[in-house]
Amino acid sequence: MEKVGALALVGSGEYLPVMEPLEGALLNRAINRGKANHFVQLATAAGQEGPKSLTYWESMGAAAADRLEAKQVFLPVFNREDAMNEAYADHIENAGLIYLSGGDPSYLAKSLIDTPVWRAIEKNWRAGSSLAGCSAGAMALAKDVPHFMKLKSEGDPGLDLLSNIRVIPHYNKFFGWIPDGAAKVLLQAPDGVIVIGIDESTALVTGLHDESTYEVGIWEVHGFAGVHILRGAPTNRYQEGDRILL
Repeated sequence: MEKVGALALVGSGEYLPVMEPLEGALLNRAINRGKANHFVQLATAAGQEGPKSLTYWESMGAAAADRLEAKQVFLPVFNREDAMNEAYADHIENAGLIYLSGGDPSYLAKSLIDTPVWRAIEKNWRAGSSLAGCSAGAMALAKDVPHFMKLKSEGDPGLDLLSNIRVIPHYNKFFGWIPDGAAKVLLQAPDGVIVIGIDESTALVTGLHDESTYEVGIWEVHGFAGVHILRGAPTNRYQEGDRILL
């Protein structure tokens, strides 16, 4: 059985003080398994937003790395061409924490699928590095990403790290931002897929204390709000410290 690293699906708050306890725990989990004190950040999901947005993400990541007393590794992977760069992939090797931040989840997945950078991310996670995705980063880790313009259950191709989970981030704010028709699309999903809403400043995490929790499908809630099972399993709301079998 592979000794995979911890995996976190975050509703919002990447690189902010509210997520520092979780980010520190993810980093330390990997360091205790022999990984480097490196905080690797990919703002790929924001790659279409322009230099101002990308500089913002880099500065946010730098502040988080300083608080964690970790080395910041901000990879300038903003499109598919960048993700094909083997030199960028090499910087992921042995990282303590690899973090995919927010933006456009479909663009993130399309940029990374079947590239050296994504292969390096997956390889290192499977070897014990911690991996986190926030908002778009969490959505893209699924098998498919909901597409508001396609009124069907299947979305755009995702990174397929999680074949049976679809994430709706910012859940406690999300449905105030989008039309009712788009909301219905989000709640649809292929057979066998569990739809999960993750509130802001909240995360769903597996493998943090023991990799066997990932192997058997046990996830734990971290943060100030809730995690909601919306479809594909008994519906319920969970809060800090609760464990969920998925």
